[in-house]
Amino acid sequence: MGDERIGVVGAGILGLAVARELARTRPGAKVTVLEKEDRVAAHQTGHNSGVVHAGLYYTPGSLKARLCREGVALLKEYCAEHGITYDECGKLVIASYDGERDRLAAIFDKATRNGVPGLREVDRAGLREIEPHAEGVAAVHSPHTAIVDFTQVAQAYAKDLEDLGGSVLLRHPVRAIRTRASKVQVIAGDKRLFTFDRLVVCAGLTGDAVARMAGRPGDVRIIPFRGEFYRLGERARPLVRGLIYPVPDPRYPFLGVHLTKRVDGEVLAGPNAVLALSREGYRWRDVRPADLRDILTWPGSPRLAARHWRTGVKEVWGSLVKRAFVAEARRYVPELTATDLTQAPGGVRAQAVDRRGELVDDFAIDTSDRIVLVRNAPSPAATSSLAIAKYVVERAVTA
Repeated sequence: MGDERIGVVGAGILGLAVARELARTRPGAKVTVLEKEDRVAAHQTGHNSGVVHAGLYYTPGSLKARLCREGVALLKEYCAEHGITYDECGKLVIASYDGERDRLAAIFDKATRNGVPGLREVDRAGLREIEPHAEGVAAVHSPHTAIVDFTQVAQAYAKDLEDLGGSVLLRHPVRAIRTRASKVQVIAGDKRLFTFDRLVVCAGLTGDAVARMAGRPGDVRIIPFRGEFYRLGERARPLVRGLIYPVPDPRYPFLGVHLTKRVDGEVLAGPNAVLALSREGYRWRDVRPADLRDILTWPGSPRLAARHWRTGVKEVWGSLVKRAFVAEARRYVPELTATDLTQAPGGVRAQAVDRRGELVDDFAIDTSDRIVLVRNAPSPAATSSLAIAKYVVERAVTA
């Protein structure tokens, strides 16, 4: 093991967590992270709202549910040890009308079975005690749901890795992967050749493209969905104490427009979920023909569109028309006005879609020979990063 060389593709929070865990648990192994950007946490990690999810929504017994609950405990402990702000500001999931009560009850049941601590159901008066400016007929309160700066966490993981003798090579996009005998060869950066004993791919938005390079295309394709945010102005920030969420539609892994306090004191409204026109399409004008061709030619894409086109039209309308976006936020905090919201940077979610057009809900991690592929790791992957890293190292990266 002392001469073992392990490569990790991707310096988002998950790739860095895996690399750190490898360096920590495999003494003498040389761990190298290859990252195409000029910094760590450049994409999904650095473009989310910073919520540490408690495990309210996930199917009990699923990988998401198990690793989220384990990950919360590990992340909270890690932040305390490293002096990273971790604020248990709490979260309300609000039913805005009576027809949502059954779905709210289902969330409470799932969360209880997942072992989420401190949960309680509250009525209109109860939710107003927690969030005085919020409106709804009932809510589930999760007092230990927290917020953190995930970019800061990822940077701390990178420092840990380097302290353990590993390295993060920036501006090193992967260009080719081939298996030779008992080794994995990777060409990255300026045609530099790396030879590894094992390779772990945590490439997020480009994960399926890297999998195809490795000759393991699989049965899913990453479809990028852009989430757009607005920032609340100074007048409106006091209207939100913690996290205010709608009851999500169970057909989708997206949670709907919500209001999110951040550790820097800002409050965000969003995100929506619209199809991005490139893997890193943070704006409507970010169009990459090769990415768009990949999206549109995947057999699951037209099936997904045929099944959910009405919801897609609604999301696009909310993206293009600010008043529609504001109306969604006002369902939960009626005092908000359009002048309270200004555009904030958005993010892009790497969502795996199978050939049938189904959105893959659970984490998906495959291993074949000496290559491990993290095929689907959307939210709560950041929350679960330390737990996913342990899972990958203990099960997928065998001795």
